[in-house]
Amino acid sequence: MASQVGALISRPPPLFAAATILRITMSLYGLWQDANSPLKYTDIDYLVFTDAARFTFASASKSPYTRETYRYTPLLAWLLYPTTWPGTFWFSFGKVLFAAADLLAGYLIIRILQGPALRMSEDRACRYASIWLLNPMVATISTRGSSEGLLGVLVMALLWAVLEKRVGFAGVLLGLGVHFKIYPFIYAPAIMWWMDAQRMGRKPDFQTQAGKPGQVIAFITPDRVWLAIVSLTTFISLNLVMYALYGMPFLTHTFLHHVTRIDHRHNFSPYNIILYLTSAHPSSTLVKVESVAFLPQLVLSTVFIPMVGAKKDLPTTMLAQTFAFVTFNKVCTSQYFLWYMVFLPLYLPNSSFFRNPRLGLSALGLWVATQGLWLQQAYKLEFLGMSTFVPGLLTSSLAFFLVNCWVLGIIIGDLDYSPEHAKTS
Repeated sequence: MASQVGALISRPPPLFAAATILRITMSLYGLWQDANSPLKYTDIDYLVFTDAARFTFASASKSPYTRETYRYTPLLAWLLYPTTWPGTFWFSFGKVLFAAADLLAGYLIIRILQGPALRMSEDRACRYASIWLLNPMVATISTRGSSEGLLGVLVMALLWAVLEKRVGFAGVLLGLGVHFKIYPFIYAPAIMWWMDAQRMGRKPDFQTQAGKPGQVIAFITPDRVWLAIVSLTTFISLNLVMYALYGMPFLTHTFLHHVTRIDHRHNFSPYNIILYLTSAHPSSTLVKVESVAFLPQLVLSTVFIPMVGAKKDLPTTMLAQTFAFVTFNKVCTSQYFLWYMVFLPLYLPNSSFFRNPRLGLSALGLWVATQGLWLQQAYKLEFLGMSTFVPGLLTSSLAFFLVNCWVLGIIIGDLDYSPEHAKTS
């Protein structure tokens, strides 16, 4: 039986057929649950997306920000235009789009695994890609109506373009990704640091590398300059178009909101209790926790980790950056886990978790257990009306945070065991 399953997922056609069937099955089950259960399958965010699409194309408003709590680029509302058409099928169009994005991200994962960085055979690449494609958590989140699958495609396409040295295309994807969800900007320092002249197939100018000024000049290569120009041009152009169409609400809800947001529901972060208290009793202090909470995560994910790992193993470095960004973010929900889970097929083949199965099972068990402990406390709070903030919710948040910090340390340590680093050390 195991050999039959292994053979099934080792070739692209049956692997993608199985991944498609999984998503169709969960979508159909979601329709049944929505119709028959008070606990809905469809994510509340999907209702926000589809409402925003209706407002965008309605003759009266013509703005997605007419819908309260819509905090995304108008591009997402534009993509979901078919959901404004009558019928259950068209209402589910966005879920189909997000699930298809999962599949496309899986295809890109296979391309990266077979590419110059990892050079895997097709059957082995498919097996590792199945970690994403056949993952029930990934399929559930997309078929419930979360748009994170679109980010998975953009990020995997960005990584593929960089590894294939398609600098202009990478710049477009980086600018588009940051416009779409902000957080992909953390990858820019790692990509810039990785993209040295030697790796890009250019001869370094050794005459300019003596001393600090020479090192600075040597760092400014044509590829790095071109990536910066294209990505910034893409990002700024998209923002100018959206600002011209929607004005200040676009800037406020798409970007500025995230600095001061105090979401405390469904939030695994240790900041959860602080944000709850802030929402109940707004602070009048000049420096507010919600406005400076991002500083530790930015220093870690955009400075320390890229400097330590980018030249050793870019995919693992991007995983570590994402894992740190999500772990230290003041708002951490289940959807955000997909941001780093898409990197797992690229990282696990040479990871400590596979070299030491006991360590891998322990990490997975603790990650699931502490998450389950938090969900238990959150269920009592949100569905049963029980006050579980202290010690229940606070303790479980800290436990989940500490487990994530431990896992992050292992991922960073694995940078020294990467195949690319082994070739150059």
